[in-house]
Amino acid sequence: MLKLYENLLNKSIEAFILGIEIYNKPTIKYRVEGFSFFICNAWELMLKAHILNSFGENELYYKDNPERTITLENCIKKIFTNDKDPLRKNLEKIVELRNTSTHFITQEYEMLYIPLFQSCIFNFNDKMKLFHNIDMTDHIPQNFLTLAISMKAIDLQEIRVKYPEEISTKFENLHNEITSLSREMNSNFSIRIDHYHILTKDKAKATSIVYIDKNADTGIKVLNKLQDPNETHKYNVKACISLINKYIFKNKLPFNSYSTSEIKKATFSNYHFNLFTKYFKIKENQKLCYTYKTGSQPLYSYSLQCIEFIVDEIKKDPENIIAILKQKMKKS
Repeated sequence: MLKLYENLLNKSIEAFILGIEIYNKPTIKYRVEGFSFFICNAWELMLKAHILNSFGENELYYKDNPERTITLENCIKKIFTNDKDPLRKNLEKIVELRNTSTHFITQEYEMLYIPLFQSCIFNFNDKMKLFHNIDMTDHIPQNFLTLAISMKAIDLQEIRVKYPEEISTKFENLHNEITSLSREMNSNFSIRIDHYHILTKDKAKATSIVYIDKNADTGIKVLNKLQDPNETHKYNVKACISLINKYIFKNKLPFNSYSTSEIKKATFSNYHFNLFTKYFKIKENQKLCYTYKTGSQPLYSYSLQCIEFIVDEIKKDPENIIAILKQKMKKS
């Protein structure tokens, strides 16, 4: 049984690496289909190794057909029993893509699925660590876990013109479904890819250069657009703390909370979050915090930038950051 377990894991690792290599190779035209095939294969082998290790070899086979092993869909349902779990939803969507008839897949599917693919990669690495104590960065460099992305946004009008009605309608329905699910779920379902355009007079700070012309098609227009804080600042304090702790533990940062309890020694808490918000005046920074003034007591929500800012500060000196901030707050 040990040999079977090791073979499943070795093949899973190879399928995972093949999927990433295919996707990141610019000369491959069918990289969406190729990636979906190999990433599904990697998940199936990895989950079967987990089932073998946890429940025994008999659970790998259909009870009414002991010669045939269960499908990936069955593995997913057996291990991830919550059908509303964002990770399970992510996998199910990618399995659907793998099973889609070839004539329905268009070049634009890449733009639609890349946020799901990226989440799927991170989820795979997390579960490999949890189930099998294997870190995929020991087999492939960390930077290769980030997929090469298309800079082109989805234009549904262009899709309607370019493809027959049957294909364009299917694409549009799928686009609406995935967009809706992405808004409802966390990063285990999809990693949002946003492009931000900032006006600056300093060319050295620019990654691309445009000119402003209110009547031009090839230039740009300056628009005052209201942003929905439910999209840009969607994290409450509890969610922020959870994601910060997840990063600390995942990267094994020697974070010291200066707690008397050894159990809580490496836990980022509500107290620490308040310490950061007060010292760095996070609640006064609109990029990091949004204030809802609905009653006598304001409510606050935070952006992903806020979480990344706090994590970056912790990374500078994880062992001493809390002591340093406490000392600085006393002096201020």
